[in-house]
Amino acid sequence: MPTHKALKLADEMELDLVEISPKADPPVCKIIDYQKFLYHQKKKQKEIKAKAVKVVVKEIRFGPNTDEHDYQFKLRHAEKFLNEGAKVKAYVFFKGRSILFKEQGEILLLRLASELEEVGKLEQMPKLEGKRMTIFISPKKVKK
Repeated sequence: MPTHKALKLADEMELDLVEISPKADPPVCKIIDYQKFLYHQKKKQKEIKAKAVKVVVKEIRFGPNTDEHDYQFKLRHAEKFLNEGAKVKAYVFFKGRSILFKEQGEILLLRLASELEEVGKLEQMPKLEGKRMTIFISPKKVKK
């Protein structure tokens, strides 16, 4: 149907002529109430956004010489975070000359990952970025 006929028809019905697919040959148009169309599109977008899973990342910081009690305390926190369905970003922060102990930091992070094996899985092996050595652990089962 020619464009002027379609526009006339839409005007008679007191609706709008909306181009749905401009790349098609010939272009696809619909006669609809444009405001209602926009409203329904926004509503669909909101529904999609509400259903999307929000990933929470909790951080746990260690020093290269973290003692046993502090380690156990942070381990329990990491376990709690994973049980709640959050990802855990554990990192060892090297201050000043403590960068000499990067092996100790790596051992600490790998120990943490192995002790959290039942509740989470290691996403990324320890990686040194500047003065930080980081690992990511994601939960095995997500609590609803």
